[in-house]
Amino acid sequence: MISQTQLNFKRIEEAINYIKLNFKSQPNLDKVAEKVNLSPYHFQRMFTDWAGVSPKKFLQYLTLDYAKSILKEKQTTLFDAAFETGLSGTGRLYDLFMNIEGMTPAEYKNGGQFLTINYSFAESPFGDIIVASTHKGICYMAFADDKEEAYTSLIKQFQNASFNALVDAIQQNALLIFTKDWSQLNHIKLHLKGTDFQLKVWEALINIPMGGLSTYAGIAKTINNPAASRAVGSAVGDNPVAFLIPCHRVIKSTGEFGQYHWGPSRKTAIIGWEAAVINN
Repeated sequence: MISQTQLNFKRIEEAINYIKLNFKSQPNLDKVAEKVNLSPYHFQRMFTDWAGVSPKKFLQYLTLDYAKSILKEKQTTLFDAAFETGLSGTGRLYDLFMNIEGMTPAEYKNGGQFLTINYSFAESPFGDIIVASTHKGICYMAFADDKEEAYTSLIKQFQNASFNALVDAIQQNALLIFTKDWSQLNHIKLHLKGTDFQLKVWEALINIPMGGLSTYAGIAKTINNPAASRAVGSAVGDNPVAFLIPCHRVIKSTGEFGQYHWGPSRKTAIIGWEAAVINN
């Protein structure tokens, strides 16, 4: 049975799709509300509860001009002082430090053999998610529109591991990221299966501050491999930890948001939501 949170996000997603396709005409509240079969009053209330800002304000965060301005204004900050701006400050996501530990060569080669992985499902502002952890940290997180399919994808990542349907403290701490009260977060540790190159790319993604955006070329520059834009794109696409490793913050150099493993509309929603939180 679909929850109220899921139902609300489906309506928000539909509204965002419409706004995304029609932002040049700047659709008014009545027009967008009509598209999701809600009265303007109820749509405004639902949207504001979800995003923290009005639909009109949110619209500003979904335009190409916004994305381009972020890329232009924050390029130096992101690439030359990533640790200072991306992981410092007070009261926001900058308080959150993530430590990445790659799996040992044996763990990597054997598909997680001898690893015990706990997993659970939870709600987020952007739909249900599956989150999994080892004793060292979060090893997997994905949006789970289909729970059975999400579990199958988890198993494929670690074919020889043992799995327990269990909520643990590591998962609970990581899920606090969706509460908007990041001052309550402890360190989040990630225990990832990836090549050295992938780990470098994923670490660079973490250093993009909330509300900031980057490009594939920008990430390649960050890891001191400016000719590796295509390889960076592959590593971004292989990101095993949705949202915590913010691959949604990588967009096209034109300012267009582009594709996303868990759906372009969800990516647009996350970018707009983060912009709303920062600017609010």
